[in-house]
Amino acid sequence: MTAVAVALLLASMLAGLLVGAADIAPRSVLIQLLDWLPFVSADSGLAPVELSLLAEIRLPRVLLAAIVGGLLAVAGAGYQGVFRNPLADPYLLGAAAGAGLATTAAIVLSKGDGEAIGIPAAAFVGAVGGVLLAYALGNAAGRGGGTATLVLAGVAVTSFLTAVQTFLQQLRVEELQRIYAWILGNVGGGWGQVTLVAPYAVVSVTVMLLHGRLLDVLSVGDDEAVTLGLNAARVRLVVLFAASLATAAAVAVSGLIGFVGIVVPHVVRRLTGSSYRVVLPISLVGGAAFLVLADLIARTVLAPAELPIGVVTAFFGAPFFVAVLRMTRRVET
Repeated sequence: MTAVAVALLLASMLAGLLVGAADIAPRSVLIQLLDWLPFVSADSGLAPVELSLLAEIRLPRVLLAAIVGGLLAVAGAGYQGVFRNPLADPYLLGAAAGAGLATTAAIVLSKGDGEAIGIPAAAFVGAVGGVLLAYALGNAAGRGGGTATLVLAGVAVTSFLTAVQTFLQQLRVEELQRIYAWILGNVGGGWGQVTLVAPYAVVSVTVMLLHGRLLDVLSVGDDEAVTLGLNAARVRLVVLFAASLATAAAVAVSGLIGFVGIVVPHVVRRLTGSSYRVVLPISLVGGAAFLVLADLIARTVLAPAELPIGVVTAFFGAPFFVAVLRMTRRVET
């Protein structure tokens, strides 16, 4: 299954490089990709403008979409493992809303400087704060509420944080267009955004993948985990922070792109089973492929105009979420 996921990712990335609003001969693109390989020399015949478009626009865009999609998907799987809840997701739990609020605040306070180095740190604090607030609210509502209680708490927290974010936006009316473009999702930030998100991606993904076996132990229950010598609280805290870091990094460079963290892990579980040692890495690869394809649709369906990528993921993700919610309600009853 891993090989299939990797093959799908490579195929989607290749499609993202070959297809676009600008017409570049696919054969020339393939030759140029070969020329970029070590110890390979080939003449693609691309004009300087075409080469610049491929190297400075399409390639970083495809890579950023893959990184962001992988981060959101693996974060969703991590949250689901921590809370043992199939509907846990960076957006339903308030992580993305918290990161979005903090990022908007950073943009406003930095007078619109979207490249400010403090944005990822602010997004991380906001993501962790959003999740903790939703979890605390869910517990305060009473134990035994299960999936519905956590989802409702997450929706309430998300609505509140979004309202505060909207208020902050009004403080810089001249930046509204850029902020709204960021809210709807965009992976066209170029190499600067790729290099910005890469360190956070490496750290968060590594931590979560190393905790896959421990999440499997947690899935059988805290009492059983304790008898096996596992510190359940510590594992949950580490994975929670790693998933929040992944969400924060993705939001900081791409804006709010929903449903990746709930769609991809559920599809992976259907195909591979419930072991997080398998779900986490395949969700990472599958989320990358999903968002690369979503971005390909976003920039070609109305070419030369471009749809916000968040619109595309919502179009496919919203019906899927409704189906998952119905299945979950049947299981709980």
